[in-house]
Amino acid sequence: MYWFVFILLVLLTLFLTYLVAKGKLTPKTVPIINLLLIAAAIFLGFKIYESITAPVRFNKIKKQRYAKVIDRLKDIRDSEVAFRTVTGDYTASFDSLIQFIDTAEFPIVQQRDSVVKKFDKFRNIEVEEEIIVFDTLGYVPVKDSLFKNDTRYKEMMWVPIPGREKQVKFELRKGYVDKGDVKLPVFEARVHKKEILYDQPKDLVEQELNIISTEEVNGPYIKVGSLEEVTTSGNWPKLYDIKDKE
Repeated sequence: MYWFVFILLVLLTLFLTYLVAKGKLTPKTVPIINLLLIAAAIFLGFKIYESITAPVRFNKIKKQRYAKVIDRLKDIRDSEVAFRTVTGDYTASFDSLIQFIDTAEFPIVQQRDSVVKKFDKFRNIEVEEEIIVFDTLGYVPVKDSLFKNDTRYKEMMWVPIPGREKQVKFELRKGYVDKGDVKLPVFEARVHKKEILYDQPKDLVEQELNIISTEEVNGPYIKVGSLEEVTTSGNWPKLYDIKDKE
């Protein structure tokens, strides 16, 4: 669009130059026209520059913000998995999740093989049977296991958005998925991309909501878990997990 207008501006300049040469315009009007053309050229040049650099700047800001949001979603996921390990279910309450981290403990379990004797009434003899025995050796606080001395879990309900600190909360939900005759617990934590990119160009945000790529976060939400299937994975690409592996 801007390139087309810029070309028209150049053609208009040439046409006006032609009119001046033919004496169709008075000398007094030439400086005024030149100033207007220069101003228009500078404005269009700036717009063309913006149209090129805006997507680059947008992608840089987007990835920086997404990385922080995903780090917090990973904390929520780890906390929910721990909650289920101890209680047998997930929670849709951040208050319950934080209280759990503050107070709950993981059992330290040791597995060993053992042999027990049983009476076989069909053969009328005593037989030995191998079994696995689990011994609880002690307990370790969930807080120490997941976060050590870091207290960031107390803020994990808040979406980390520059300029909107403690204004937007993650949406946290739980449910159950039928697997045969068994109902398995599931959870989902998510935030809409519009919340994260609230101050970015609307046209680029709209493109981002509809993006489909193996290297991008697809869909309008950044989320972890699902209410439709049994999973604790997030919908972000692997590049956001590289730091964890390192």
